[in-house]
Amino acid sequence: MNDLANETMTSSSKSQRLDFNTPALQRKRRMRALKDHLARWYVSIGGLAVLGAITLIFFYLTSVVLPIFGGAELEARDAQQPAWLAQQDKPLLLAIEEQNQVAMRLDRAGQVQFFELKNGKALNRASLPLPAGVAVTSVVEDQPGSRRVALGLSNGQALVLQHNYKVTYPDNVKTIVGAIDYPFGEAPIALDPQGRALERVGLSLNDSTLMLAASTGSELHVLSLSREENLFTGEVTVAEQRLSLPQIADPIRALVVDPRQQWLYVFNGRATADVFDLRTNSLNGRYNLARDGETEISSATSLLGGISLMVGDSKGGIAQWFMVRDQEGKAALTRIREFQLGDSPVTQILAEERRKGFLALDAAGTLGIFHSTAHRTLLTQQVAEGAAVAALSPRATRVLVESNGQLQRFVIDNPHPEVSWSALWGKVWYESYDEPKYVWQSTSANTDFEPKLSLAPLTFGTLKAAFYAMLLAAPLAICAAIYTAYFMAPAMRRKVKPVIELMEALPTVILGFFAGLFLAPYVEGHLPGIFSLLLLTPVGILLAAWLWSRLPESIRLRVPDGWEAALLIPVILGVAALSLGMSGHMENWFFGGDMRLWLSNDLGIAFDQRNALVVGLAMGFAVIPNIFSIAEDAVFSVPKSLTFGSLALGATPWQTLTRVVILTASPGIFSALMIGLGRAVGETMIVLMATGNTPIMDMNIFEGLRTLAANTAVEMPESEVGSSHYRVLFLAALVLLAFTFVMNTLAELIRTRLRKKYASL
Repeated sequence: MNDLANETMTSSSKSQRLDFNTPALQRKRRMRALKDHLARWYVSIGGLAVLGAITLIFFYLTSVVLPIFGGAELEARDAQQPAWLAQQDKPLLLAIEEQNQVAMRLDRAGQVQFFELKNGKALNRASLPLPAGVAVTSVVEDQPGSRRVALGLSNGQALVLQHNYKVTYPDNVKTIVGAIDYPFGEAPIALDPQGRALERVGLSLNDSTLMLAASTGSELHVLSLSREENLFTGEVTVAEQRLSLPQIADPIRALVVDPRQQWLYVFNGRATADVFDLRTNSLNGRYNLARDGETEISSATSLLGGISLMVGDSKGGIAQWFMVRDQEGKAALTRIREFQLGDSPVTQILAEERRKGFLALDAAGTLGIFHSTAHRTLLTQQVAEGAAVAALSPRATRVLVESNGQLQRFVIDNPHPEVSWSALWGKVWYESYDEPKYVWQSTSANTDFEPKLSLAPLTFGTLKAAFYAMLLAAPLAICAAIYTAYFMAPAMRRKVKPVIELMEALPTVILGFFAGLFLAPYVEGHLPGIFSLLLLTPVGILLAAWLWSRLPESIRLRVPDGWEAALLIPVILGVAALSLGMSGHMENWFFGGDMRLWLSNDLGIAFDQRNALVVGLAMGFAVIPNIFSIAEDAVFSVPKSLTFGSLALGATPWQTLTRVVILTASPGIFSALMIGLGRAVGETMIVLMATGNTPIMDMNIFEGLRTLAANTAVEMPESEVGSSHYRVLFLAALVLLAFTFVMNTLAELIRTRLRKKYASL
């Protein structure tokens, strides 16, 4: 019987083994293996596609950003030697009109020749109404773009003219005709009563007031002419006023009149500048402009807007100066930054009409292209043999140089001179500022504006917003995750975890709208209550826990294990009601009825309604679900065997939590914090609507801020495609991407080390 039974069992087991090798099961195994293989490839290809997309985004951003760090290029065109040029006297002034089609040449004999810029073909010609036997001794241009010129004459008079260009379409052909106009009449204006030659001349026209300055040797002459027109008769009257200023002891080299007609800069001697206040007719101060004892001033002009002076010296140096007010309100001429063109004296400085850039030409024929605010030397190139006269087109795309009896035309490619590493990340001394600062101000209402493109305040605002958001979110989310995963009853956990994760689905634009329109004014009106709530909530929880531990066991055992957290709901609500309800009373007791004014007046702390505190509350609320969900999963995934083993060895639940569970889950907790930080750094809508968008660098929790993401979202639709502003916004996006990449890489390295360290637990 036993042998029969054994034989039966053996045959049965063989048949079972044979059943597992049936063709149907083999096909099922092959199909399953194929599906696993396809799934593995699908996941791998998907992951590689994501990495490839991120890489392409990185390279695209880089391709848009790189051009802003390039220099300028100067391309020479064929030299011209037109026949009419040999009949002209030496040049005093060259100019190019807006369309780069017509140029103008003024010589010392008072002859004005208009010609085609492309080929040098002569167009119309004009003779200035100079008195008989009088020659032009000096020339000066008004502010860039004005096309106004003042000529100093050999008889002590000055002639003010303006070269204009009229566009017509005869026979449907665009034609530009140059003409000379005289805004203050064709009669020259007498400056020197003794009739001596005007060696230097200065010019400024502000509204209807013309300010003329001239020098004969070391003697200074300043005349103000006010033009008024009768609205009824149309009669024009000109009132003259001669200003009496302290005289100069040394020969005058150059004169520059402030376009606001407040300052007159008189460059005299070797390297001295006397600054006169034209409103009080007094000397503001005498300043030494020399870099050393051997340099002399060789040229001087003002930049666009007339605030900055560019002063060239005999050793090829160029310095930027402008008036800076000290703490007492006294203005002083201050050296801001320096440039170097070459070793020869700087003979001419040409300011751009639309930017704070300028060109400089020295006695050796070297041309340099610079930008003042960015402190960049974009190009230095030889354009002539020896001394020359140059003109810059209004769009700064053409340069016309006359030397040795021929005209040389150059094409300039200089699209982004205002961007440099120092302008983006360093402190920059901007015009009319009392010291170097970090400033972001990309646009303005007037054309004299210099873009302020510092990314430092935006980066600071990004980190500031993330810091205050994480300061609120990280402790709450991590502690809630630990309690939910380790202490909370499973039934309660199944209700709490989905509710918190559901908070992540709230649109950030709704949170930002709520924070900007309701939370910000509410916080402003209940500051004592808000701070009391933040301080008393943990105290109330600890006090409630202590009271609960002192209750009889008969009462405590009525609450199921793991449901104690539900008892904190009335505690938190009670603390909140007490704190906010007492806010008005505390404000009256401690802060004179207005905590905001107390902060501003007594402590000197500025307060904005939409500030970092509001951002921290709103964005912290948005970040909590991300951190909580990942950290809770990490703590809950710790093997129960570790927990039970620790408890079995005599450790308390708290010791088990701090020395086993948290250490084992630390890689996941750290990842949760890094993901939360990344969410806070990249947040856009909340900071856009709740911060006031003020790009300042102040850690004050009551001040606003502007982040990289919010700034890009606000200004990108308004920026001109391909402009410096446009590319700097792409640079901000690249900085944000690089920051996120670096943070995630470091987080992954730290997480890997933590996993290896605590893998043996």
